[in-house]
Amino acid sequence: MKNYTPKEIVNELNKYIVGQDLAKRSVAVALRNRYRRNLLPDEIKDEVTPKNILMIGPTGVGKTEIARRIARLVEAPFVKVEATKFTEVGYVGRDVESMVRDLLESSIRMVKQEKMQKVMLRAKELAEDRIIDYIVNGRKNKRTKNPFEFIFNNRNDEEEIHEDEQNEIILKKEQIREKIRSGELNDKIIEIELTDSSSPVLEMYSNLGSEEMNINLQDMFSDILPKKKKYKKVPLAEAKKILESEEAQNLIDMDEVIDEAIKRTEQDGIIFIDEIDKIAGSGYSNGPDVSREGVQRDILPIVEGSTVMTKYGPVKTDYILFIAAGAFNVSKVSDLIPELQGRFPVRVELKPLTKEDFIRILKEPKNALTKQYMALLKTEGVDIEYSDDAIDRIAEIAYLINQQTEDIGARRLHTVMEKLFEKLSFEAPEFSGKNIIIDKNYIDEQLKDSLSKFDVNKYIL
Repeated sequence: MKNYTPKEIVNELNKYIVGQDLAKRSVAVALRNRYRRNLLPDEIKDEVTPKNILMIGPTGVGKTEIARRIARLVEAPFVKVEATKFTEVGYVGRDVESMVRDLLESSIRMVKQEKMQKVMLRAKELAEDRIIDYIVNGRKNKRTKNPFEFIFNNRNDEEEIHEDEQNEIILKKEQIREKIRSGELNDKIIEIELTDSSSPVLEMYSNLGSEEMNINLQDMFSDILPKKKKYKKVPLAEAKKILESEEAQNLIDMDEVIDEAIKRTEQDGIIFIDEIDKIAGSGYSNGPDVSREGVQRDILPIVEGSTVMTKYGPVKTDYILFIAAGAFNVSKVSDLIPELQGRFPVRVELKPLTKEDFIRILKEPKNALTKQYMALLKTEGVDIEYSDDAIDRIAEIAYLINQQTEDIGARRLHTVMEKLFEKLSFEAPEFSGKNIIIDKNYIDEQLKDSLSKFDVNKYIL
């Protein structure tokens, strides 16, 4: 994991998420404690477990975004799951252990990508050699060596001819190599040979049983069945990327990747369980609520610390950091079973967003919606400018609609902005080369149909 101080983590989160300082501080401390734990002696290190976090707050206030950003920040294996997708054993739904398997898959992809980057220079050389070979020899004209050649001694003339031919081929290859590196042949269509991973047998079994059974069947048949080759015609520039990736995968040791990935999953993994409030409640009611408490009891051993079997080997969950989130607008935290409540000692309440928060969300983050629409329309040659009263008006409309209808937090801004730019986005090619100023009057004109549904004026003093 990357070494960030708590303040540095909060500062990075501030670039993308407005407000919610308590939640940011809690996750920053949790991450820093993981770094501190790695520096401890082994006898103490094994006793220090992560302090899981429970985020409580309405939808759209930044719970998911905080978890996703910290995972990217520290480059830790991360997976987000919905608690409502799980059901207790015996009901239709996903097995709760699949969250750990998904986390391990995420870790393997991360480690594999890192290993491939390290061997990419060598992979580029090998891919270049393959491309040159395809250009020079073609698909069917590949020279094969005679295994009984050492028996024959009367090949002097042929060897001289062969040597001249080889020199000519080497010279030709070097000329092609220079053209490839200069980009002169990027648009040339060549036929390359690839490994075909698809198999009719695998497809036949792909919809049988549970997802774990599918995985095991596919692994079994992929090991037994020989890998077929297929040929594909692509531009040389695309062929380079495909072959570089294939060569890089051939150069790395997958056993080493899996060992490293399991270690990272166990020590640095983060699982974000969203909508945990939806499984709160008693399991004694009839109907769709019957499995709620059962799901909690199935999740409990994973959060407490257990060993989950995966196709790559056992994974211990003792030191995985769990971050749970829920609105708890219908149920309460106390509706969760006591054992599960005890496994989330750090509780943070996120505040509903105010009009001032909306203004900051539209102005401050690096990925602010206002900046996104400017960049999108810039591709059509349309320059967008926002007046100060425009940002204020957008925030006001989003806030008031949230007050009068369902409060969906910052997601309301997506609805308002999409409606605001609907006409301009449709007619953008006709406005190419023009400068459009978005002000209060423009906003009221574009959103008049939406605003007519709400008596906004009564909220304005």
